Amino acid sequence: MKVDFDGIQAFVAIAELGGFGKAAEQLHVTQTALTRRLQKLEAYLGLKLFDRTTRYVELTAVGRDFLPQARVIVGEVTRSIEGLKDMSKRSHGSFTLACVPSMCAHILPEFIRQYADICPGNRIRLLDATSYEVRNAVLNNFAELGICIMGERNDELAEIPLFDDRLMFFCRDSHPFSNKSSVSWSDMSRADLIVVSNMMATRVVMDYQLAKRGIRLSGAYEVRHHATAISLVAAGVGCAILPASTLEEGDRQGIRRIPLVGPVVKRKVVLTKRKKSTLSPAADAFFNLLKDYRFEV
Repeated sequence: MKVDFDGIQAFVAIAELGGFGKAAEQLHVTQTALTRRLQKLEAYLGLKLFDRTTRYVELTAVGRDFLPQARVIVGEVTRSIEGLKDMSKRSHGSFTLACVPSMCAHILPEFIRQYADICPGNRIRLLDATSYEVRNAVLNNFAELGICIMGERNDELAEIPLFDDRLMFFCRDSHPFSNKSSVSWSDMSRADLIVVSNMMATRVVMDYQLAKRGIRLSGAYEVRHHATAISLVAAGVGCAILPASTLEEGDRQGIRRIPLVGPVVKRKVVLTKRKKSTLSPAADAFFNLLKDYRFEV
């Protein structure tokens, strides 16, 4: 069923203002156009809503019964339209962001604080997931935006590079390497390593870059989440190779973050969205701020 909103709006305006002239002026249309709108509505309903002559306009019994319902329809549609216009103008609203957990440690919270200052009242639903899961969430419209590690190209996704996230060596301050300014990959053979699962993007990047140089590493412990690795390091279980974004130097007492060299290995963090999807105003504001944001890792 097609609802004739223009006709209903014309009907309400004529009834409330008591005539065609004032109603036409309020709706910014000619009296002829207003008359056509009402006639079209009455023809569709098969009922007369007004008795009218050249000297007066009066609601019919049907028109009086219909007026309260018509007012509700016009009011609800008008409020909805005004809400959408306000959303567009002020970037109001909510959206879902899928993100790799390492970004949620300290980098993303700082950015979200700045976003909240610019777009107060907006809500973000945050899905922390693996890079593979982030891409799937965006592809299947479970999230409008994703922050993940650059991986295999997908023709449906647009990826905007954010920053290079260097792999670092994490250890307790009592570790023999803790006073070093840098640690080489060859030193890793003498460390009780905690490594992330080979299903994770960080491990895939690391293994690929090291394999090109003939370097192979195996860990005494394997975990899925970077936060778990940091907790094991803090407990003195071993050392970990993790992205710099996992933890800033000095953020956790007793843990050192030391650059790895020979080679320097980095993973590329990207912002992703569906190519053919239009972002909501809230997500669009986030996207435009984030793609130009200067990250310090």
